[in-house]
Amino acid sequence: MIKEKIISEKKRGMAVLIAVILFYIAAIVLLISAASGQFNRIVPSPYGSYMKVTGLTVAVLIVSIAWLCLGWILLLGLKVLKPQEALVLTLFGRYYGTLSGEGFYFVNPFCTAVNPAASTRLNQSGDVDSGDGGRLKIKLNAGGDQLQTVNKKISLKIMTLNNSRQKINDALGNPVEIGIAVMWRVKDTAKAVFNVDNYKEYLSLQCDSAVRNIVRIYPYDVAPNVDTTGDGIADEGSLRGSSELVASRIRQEIQDKVFEAGLDIIDARITYLAYAPEIASVMLQRQQASAIIDARKMIVDGAVGMVEMALERLSEKNTVQLDEERKAALVSNLLVVLCGNKDAQPVVNSGSLY
Repeated sequence: MIKEKIISEKKRGMAVLIAVILFYIAAIVLLISAASGQFNRIVPSPYGSYMKVTGLTVAVLIVSIAWLCLGWILLLGLKVLKPQEALVLTLFGRYYGTLSGEGFYFVNPFCTAVNPAASTRLNQSGDVDSGDGGRLKIKLNAGGDQLQTVNKKISLKIMTLNNSRQKINDALGNPVEIGIAVMWRVKDTAKAVFNVDNYKEYLSLQCDSAVRNIVRIYPYDVAPNVDTTGDGIADEGSLRGSSELVASRIRQEIQDKVFEAGLDIIDARITYLAYAPEIASVMLQRQQASAIIDARKMIVDGAVGMVEMALERLSEKNTVQLDEERKAALVSNLLVVLCGNKDAQPVVNSGSLY
């Protein structure tokens, strides 16, 4: 296993940049001086004196030209990082270290920045999308007429992955659509780069898998004889009523799967939850029917209580003497008035019941 090695002591970029510029100025001055013959030696002869090229002149020319041609290589080792950014470096195929933290760094100019997820753009926030810094890779688009820069920096910020909605069968087999938002960040850059092929796509796939594993345990709404905790006892857990618990289990499931990828899952939240369109209307009618039944039950319970109270009050004060048949008629009329959907229409009876 590759362990992350943070490089934080090589913030010598400004000094190296100034030194390279000064050496270039010195090389240009020396080259002009050598070409003008300032390092040559005057040699007298019978036919007159002449300029003789010395070894110093040749050496100055060679060094100056070599520096002017190759000195720019040192500039490749200059790296600029902003806060909450990192750069994973390899040297001839081996892991060299990770630059982390803001600063102007100088590293081995032959180091190469590695980030396999650099060009991956998910439905998320916080991607490092600037085209500066790092080792930039230029590639042609499909049309071949546009250049695109790929930044190799890794963002250490907290990012939000808004995964696409999925259609999943719940514990009762009903298809539901669910979407989640996952807050995450890169915790170990070496694991993120070298342990998986593309840590962003890996995270997205593991989110889909975790959602499917957890959602199939719960019913959409509270249902009898359903065990959602695995203890063998039926409980009242549901996707709609226990969203906090479901989200917590999804977060833990994702964290267990992406630990080896060096990612830290901070939080997970359900952003969308509904029945699938093909059964949504039927389930809505079912919920409406259940609500109507509950309301009717409450109305009937209240009406029965009011009828009982009326009969007791009439019997206590002896307001009127009622036999069983008259009581039955009174109870029927009161229940019709109290339980009806519309206002009762009174009917005046001028005769007798008998």
